[in-house]
Amino acid sequence: MGEQQSVVEVKDLVQKFFLKPVLNGVSLQLFPGECLGIFGLRGSGKTSLLHILAGVDRFSSGTVEVLGCNISKSQQFKQKMGLVTQEPSLFQDLSVMENLDFIAALKNVRQENIGRVTAQLELKEYLRHPITALDVGLYQRLALACALLNSPRLLILDELIKDIDLYSRHLIIKQLKPFLQGGGACICGFSNMDMADFFDRVGWLEYGQLEILAPSQARKKWNNLVDSYQEGAEIE
Repeated sequence: MGEQQSVVEVKDLVQKFFLKPVLNGVSLQLFPGECLGIFGLRGSGKTSLLHILAGVDRFSSGTVEVLGCNISKSQQFKQKMGLVTQEPSLFQDLSVMENLDFIAALKNVRQENIGRVTAQLELKEYLRHPITALDVGLYQRLALACALLNSPRLLILDELIKDIDLYSRHLIIKQLKPFLQGGGACICGFSNMDMADFFDRVGWLEYGQLEILAPSQARKKWNNLVDSYQEGAEIE
């Protein structure tokens, strides 16, 4: 794997808010065909890290290369990136189809791409529905469809399948597998350790530091953490 060209390479990344480091010397690599999960609880800096990688937020110091671009100098990587944020980012006053049309125009992609992603994520019967009428699972399926419109090489996904129905979760995972098998790469933010087995590696983000673990190691660390709190409660 080390001989492959990395899709993402981060070295000594520091992000500060009001002089307080949220990310403090984070380094990571992501390779084609790989899905890296970034695990962090609220306030850990998980979303900040994903926003930096997506070129949404600036950072204090360090180097970040995405798809061969130094993102401090070029935004060209965004042409081959798909992003799903944790906060709703679709156009709330438009229908499903209007969102797809508008985002396809923004990304300058062909109309047939809309047919492809709506078929993959089973959205055809909802095309005339207003965004506000969608439940969480359908909304996330649409968000992923929009992210896939430009046939990206990199997907950055923040809490994509948190609190959604099982069928939508099944469809989303079903589409991510061929994306990865085709050489795409994915970074997913998540906060539910039940999802750990989906990832090739897990980046445990805590106190501004990122530790790269195997999924089994991440689950063990989480279980130990839960047990320690339970033991503390029993002592009290």
